[in-house]
Amino acid sequence: MADAPTQLYELSAPELIDAFSRGTVSPVEVVRSVLDRISRWEPHIQATYLLRPDLALGQARASESRWRKHEPCGALDGVPTTIKENIATAGDPLPAGTAAVDLVPAPADAPPAARLREAGAIMVSKTTMPDYGMLSSGLSTFHPLARNPWDVSKTPGGSSAGAGAAAAAGYGPLHIGTDIGGSLRLPAGWCGIFSLKPSLGRIPIDPPYTGRAAGPMTRRVADSALMMQVLSQPDVRDSMSLPFQPIAWDQFDKGVAVLKGLRIGLLMEAGCGLPVEAEVQKAVLRAALLFEKAGAIVEPLKPFMTQTMLEGLDHFWRMRSYRDLAALPAERRAKVLPYILQWANSAAEFTGTQVYFAASQSHATRLASANACRAFDYVISPTSPMPAFAAELPSPTNDPLRGLEHIGFTVPYNMSEQPAASINCGYTQSGLPIGLQIAGQRFDDLGVLQVSRAFELIRDPQRPWPLPPA
Repeated sequence: MADAPTQLYELSAPELIDAFSRGTVSPVEVVRSVLDRISRWEPHIQATYLLRPDLALGQARASESRWRKHEPCGALDGVPTTIKENIATAGDPLPAGTAAVDLVPAPADAPPAARLREAGAIMVSKTTMPDYGMLSSGLSTFHPLARNPWDVSKTPGGSSAGAGAAAAAGYGPLHIGTDIGGSLRLPAGWCGIFSLKPSLGRIPIDPPYTGRAAGPMTRRVADSALMMQVLSQPDVRDSMSLPFQPIAWDQFDKGVAVLKGLRIGLLMEAGCGLPVEAEVQKAVLRAALLFEKAGAIVEPLKPFMTQTMLEGLDHFWRMRSYRDLAALPAERRAKVLPYILQWANSAAEFTGTQVYFAASQSHATRLASANACRAFDYVISPTSPMPAFAAELPSPTNDPLRGLEHIGFTVPYNMSEQPAASINCGYTQSGLPIGLQIAGQRFDDLGVLQVSRAFELIRDPQRPWPLPPA
């Protein structure tokens, strides 16, 4: 962050591609550097699943051979990458973070994994997640507890828990996660990295679902932009994907000048859930001031979410999970995290009317978000109302009946299909990162990257990335 990279694992993907093309660095050297970094950090943060050094080195040797012939197979040839475990990779099981799932090998790569593989990325490891991806923490009945490199007593967030921790710890430049209510942005905010939840359908995914998106998780905006070039390629398996557009992702860096004259809404209250803590508020207000100094027009935005909307989304997801878990044999259902079971089972007595009303809140949230954002080019807010909480907790409240009280800033953009990013904007007194969310109009993924890059240039000096415990 603050200092120039000195180790190969710290180099960005564009820097690695340049070094490979000039022959000054080999993909094998880079993968060995990343594997060494993982070996030092992994006992403390437990971010990986299916870490297979020999396979990664085999891919690196194949990439090295292609580069020697000046025949790279794609835009990411030789660049180390991790993939969240719920994104299928051919031949590997999909535990979904829970001991309740039968471990059946996936028959094929899901679209994001397929695009990365076609582009020559080296799949160093998959990364961990909580039970069924329904927690904003790394608590899992299948994986070891994932922890935050900035403070290993804290959570990296979730559900893309291992990916957030891996990016912050330096497990190479590229990581990919998924997001249905904040699962990319929350760990990005709590781990001090960058992530983009794209417009729904911008990155094809299988299986698709309302609000569900895959997206990059990286230390730098440049790395996410390069990943978008690859991940946004079409795939017919996603029935909800957008028509392919040849977006100029390499134009993500327009400098600070891109901010001049932009109308930016400043949302400091979510309208639901937990209140914003003082240190988070201070950091986001500081970011707003920096936008103003760069020529943007920053105006307050009134809350547009309501507690009714948040609870409706929560109740609908409870019923969905209740029906899924009820279909499991009793012995497998008993292996699910008790917190998740209690949350899901609370829907057992919901009436049809209650479920219909709950389901209708996703559309209400969509309309509220789109209408509120229409007056602005972009909207900035806290990513989360609080910094990272204790690693052992499933949620900030530790209450399954109030388990989503921290997603009021992130979840609206899943329902409205708008792109939204998280980028570090400061630190707490104890040194924990604080995330700034930058949301754009639907389909304006490149614009969100450009504004994020501009903020990357104007934000206050960043602290060095954390080091593994001695």
